[in-house]
Amino acid sequence: MMGSGRKCPDCGSSNVVEDDLYSQPQLVCTDCGSVVSEGQLTTTRSEEVQGTIVRYSQSTAVDKQPCRNQIKGLKRVRALCRILRLPPVIEETSESLFAQAYESTDFLHVSLPKKETLAGCCVLLGCRMQGWPVTMGTVTSLLDTDSCLMGTVYKMVVSTLKLESPHTNIMDLMEGHCREYHLSPPGVPEEFCESADRLASRASALVELASDTWLMTGRHPVPVMVASVYLAWLSLKPSPARLKLSLGRFCQMAKVAVPGPASKRVTELKEVLCRLGQELPWQKGAVVSPQKVAALVGDVLKHRISLLKRAIRSHEDALAMDSVSGTEGLDVANTPSSTLPLSLCTDGVAPICEDLPIGSSPCSEGQPDFHQSQLPTPHAEGCQTAQSVRDSEDVVVTATGSAKNPEVRGEPARGSAEHWGKRHPFVPPCARNPSKKPRLAETGPEVTGDEEISDSEIEGYLRTPLEMREFAETQMKLQSDSY
Repeated sequence: MMGSGRKCPDCGSSNVVEDDLYSQPQLVCTDCGSVVSEGQLTTTRSEEVQGTIVRYSQSTAVDKQPCRNQIKGLKRVRALCRILRLPPVIEETSESLFAQAYESTDFLHVSLPKKETLAGCCVLLGCRMQGWPVTMGTVTSLLDTDSCLMGTVYKMVVSTLKLESPHTNIMDLMEGHCREYHLSPPGVPEEFCESADRLASRASALVELASDTWLMTGRHPVPVMVASVYLAWLSLKPSPARLKLSLGRFCQMAKVAVPGPASKRVTELKEVLCRLGQELPWQKGAVVSPQKVAALVGDVLKHRISLLKRAIRSHEDALAMDSVSGTEGLDVANTPSSTLPLSLCTDGVAPICEDLPIGSSPCSEGQPDFHQSQLPTPHAEGCQTAQSVRDSEDVVVTATGSAKNPEVRGEPARGSAEHWGKRHPFVPPCARNPSKKPRLAETGPEVTGDEEISDSEIEGYLRTPLEMREFAETQMKLQSDSY
């Protein structure tokens, strides 16, 4: 009992304490025993708790429980992670991403299929964040959903959570992709069997070649991967039985679906291989057909960099020869050699330098030497090489080093209407087959009648004294004839 700080009215003692008599509180003086004050025997309305109407949140736990669809989504995330045998780190990351995305306002009023696809998108995003090679097609097939819906929801998750989704390297997916092809002896004839490791190694090299020659730019990776695996399978054992097997029959035998553009990717890869196969020294410039290029794939991939350089140089020589054939209007026999175009000073192999001292080159006389130029790389310096060849077509160099432009002489420049992609051996698909743009009709100058008249135009309308005299005589003659 504690003192209340009040004094007893009978004895004046301040030793007053609280003493509860059953349910009635009282203040009692310990010296004289008198009751100073008594409390209420019953409680008031504000003090009553039991038996009254209170809110559910005040009488129950405050923690918010997840809804039924969210619980199903979390179970779906865990199931996908266990099917793909993902590590616990990716599973925890996927669950956290799913909880954040599901509770955001962007996924508050979406349809049920999108909420079901959200689990797969979070698993895919978690795999990409941890560098785990899993494709969107794999997750789509596991969820049995639409690929377009999967892509839409994936973009919504990335934009909602404001994350940077790292791109998956196609080389990391080649090994897993090659193992999907069933080319083992039980279900495939012996001559068609192939090891998955050898197939992945050769297909990866073909994908690198496709990337170097711009075949991967703006393209879906799966058709390129299928085309690379097919050509790799042909090149490992180029037997007549394999060469007769088409892409569709190969995919049917390997129990793999055939993407629509895969046949086009096979044709493009064969064109690149044929162009590089012609540059092999033992081919001696012979034409390599797409039907026989499979036997040269191993050599082409082994010397890929050097063959790319040789192909670019051969393309430069072809452009130079075209420039020679395009100068038929020039009188080469009567024109001094000092004013001939630079392309005419070459005989297809080297410039004619009989008038120069031994050991000197045309570059020392102020003329550019296109045959001594350094060979560029296929990607970074291909544009520069084609630019130098184009300049050699449009510029005429004299002995004193002065240049004459055909446009200055009133002649149209060759190749002015040609697309720039035609001047490069390896270009992106959009430059190889450019879309035709509608050409607008040229309209003449708009004349309103309010234009200012120059002094020269005014002088053209004024008559000279001779014209005025002749006009007066003509008027007098006409008047005399009328009378």
